[in-house]
Amino acid sequence: MKKVRITVVRKACYEDLMARYENPLEHACGMEEGQVFIADGWQRPEDFCGSAWDTVSPFVMALAHGAEDLYDGWMKDKKSAMISCNDGFRPVSFLLEALEEDAG
Repeated sequence: MKKVRITVVRKACYEDLMARYENPLEHACGMEEGQVFIADGWQRPEDFCGSAWDTVSPFVMALAHGAEDLYDGWMKDKKSAMISCNDGFRPVSFLLEALEEDAG
């Protein structure tokens, strides 16, 4: 099993949807563009959003176990995936990349 790098590449924010549907929140998302996390196999990286992990973890697991060409080759790098979390108000897009380094 390999380690997987998870990079925050984009964080969107839909103010109109938030104003219309969301209850006010003090702190909704701590992810920042450019942040990098390393998943050691199946383990969620420290400080990685639990809700986002629920969304990306199946893809992390697949890549960690050697899966390639997810969704019939939609990624230029066949050992990667672009996955967004399921937050409809402020979705975060993550680049997942299988590394050559074995998970501990």
